[in-house]
This record gives sequence, structure tokens and C-alpha cells, in this order.
Amino acid sequence: MRKMDEMEMSISLNSIKAAYVYTVIFIFVWWIYDFVKTGSNGLPFILLMSQNLVLLGIQLFLKWKLGKDEK
Repeated sequence: MRKMDEMEMSISLNSIKAAYVYTVIFIFVWWIYDFVKTGSNGLPFILLMSQNLVLLGIQLFLKWKLGKDEK
């Protein structure tokens, strides 16, 4: 397996971003529908919040780790 060049890496990252945005929008619409129908926060809300907490946590960790390596 060979390393990706810059163009392939860009295509891959843009695909991942588009898939993430689609997932967030889908779960958000599901949550709104579920909230209107049942009046409570269920599985869609938990998925939406946990997904974004994982994203934020990983971003913070990687920024901290990269900042630590530069010193």
C-alpha cells in the first residue's frame, strides 16, 4: 500500500468532511422529528451530542499533542 499524494489526500479529506456534514444534518433532522413527535430527547440527541463531543475532544487532543511536539 502506497502513501497518498496531496491530491488524493485532499479528495479523501473533502469526502470525509462531506460525509460528516451529511451525518450531522441527518441526525439533527431525525432529532427534531423525534422531539416534535414524542416531546423528549431520545437516541438522535445522544448520537448528535456524543458525535460532536468526540470530534471536539479529538481535535483538542491532537492540537495539544502537536503543540507539545513543537516545543
